[in-house]
Amino acid sequence: MRPLVLLFLLSLLLLPLFTVAGDCECSPDDEGQDKSKARPLKIASIFSILVFGAIGICLPIFSKSIPSLRPENDIFFVIKAFAAGVILATGFIHILPDAFANLTSPCLDENPWGNFPFAGFVAMLGALGTLMVDTLAMGYLKRSAREEGDELKGDVEMSGPAGDHLHVHATHARARGHAALEVDDGSQKLVRHRVISQVLELGIVVHSIIIGISLGASESPSIIKSLIVALSFHQFFEGMGLGGCIVQAKFKVKSMATMILFFSLTTPVGIVIGFGISSVYNENSPTALIVEGILNSAAAGILIYMSLVDLLAEDFMNPRVQSKGKLQFGINVSLLIGAGLMSLLAKWA
Repeated sequence: MRPLVLLFLLSLLLLPLFTVAGDCECSPDDEGQDKSKARPLKIASIFSILVFGAIGICLPIFSKSIPSLRPENDIFFVIKAFAAGVILATGFIHILPDAFANLTSPCLDENPWGNFPFAGFVAMLGALGTLMVDTLAMGYLKRSAREEGDELKGDVEMSGPAGDHLHVHATHARARGHAALEVDDGSQKLVRHRVISQVLELGIVVHSIIIGISLGASESPSIIKSLIVALSFHQFFEGMGLGGCIVQAKFKVKSMATMILFFSLTTPVGIVIGFGISSVYNENSPTALIVEGILNSAAAGILIYMSLVDLLAEDFMNPRVQSKGKLQFGINVSLLIGAGLMSLLAKWA
């Protein structure tokens, strides 16, 4: 996925948020607002969240130079379980409740928003859409591998006259077939990891730009202070999860740098956008509530699916993990710690 294309699509989706002034009876809460004090805090939040997010996503990537932290070692499973717990809690605790709050707000018409659980429905569609992308990509790879295997089989059958000459050709073709299957199995896993990391980044980015806009549009110093701390750690932990997936995907340096920049800059860019539209932005307007609610719901579905299916299930059912009791215990504890710490942050953000 091209980051610039994603950014353009997100901008189109969020365009209605820039025209939401004065179209709702639910007026914004002006209590505790102080623009002069809020401005330097917003600037500080941009740098704080940028630095913590960059450190979080770079930590797993640069740690692969440490032998004990490479993907083939047990400790990597423990770190990945922690990151998956963080992403799971992000979907369930941070994003989905916000989506329900948005789409069940009294500022929205009772019909249809009050008569159907749209947040859960869109989250389900997000999860199903991710499943379809996942399976379609892997199905395409397997069909391509099967076609290549059939070609190699044909080489065996058409490999020359009978006798030793045929035997030699068949032996060589079989050897090539086994090597091709091994390479193909490795490339399938590699492409799968790349699909996982890109879809995961999409889910994180959708949520990140929304929370950035919310922080940038706020004029309450007390709210901004609590959000700076919470969102800095939020981005750090999410970055660790995404960074772990990027390590397994083995992207080229240019692609890796692009993904790092895209993740690190999304929330700060959202803050800048929120800063710019703070004079006209009303988070309680119907348009803002609907757009934020739908995007948050979709992001929650993506992250919940990715954490449970592509991160946790794959590692927890790994034969290496199943055969080691201590490792199995360690990743369970790490998962609970990651989910618990991220859940705790919901007290402030």
